[in-house]
Amino acid sequence: MGVKFKRQKPIGNYIVDFVSSSHGLIIEIDGGQHAEQQEYDRNRDAWLRSQGYEVVRFWNHQVLTETQSVLEAVRQAIQALPTVSSDSTGACERGDITSKGS
Repeated sequence: MGVKFKRQKPIGNYIVDFVSSSHGLIIEIDGGQHAEQQEYDRNRDAWLRSQGYEVVRFWNHQVLTETQSVLEAVRQAIQALPTVSSDSTGACERGDITSKGS
């Protein structure tokens, strides 16, 4: 699909798991500790959204056991978002997914 994601990318005071700058999409993969820090995550997500990002969260076990469902949810999230800008590797097509480390 061609959308580039960077991993462990600093944005403000936070480090996000995966971000597609071209679509303004952040994907967070949460472990069990996030069940105990929900208020922190809500505040973090609100700040990231105020910066123009959409944030989508998945639990670790979902990624491991429901991989196809997670990929489909990411695909749908990308298709629902406009392309914000192209990254340095060239223009991205809407709805494209690839993984790219930072």
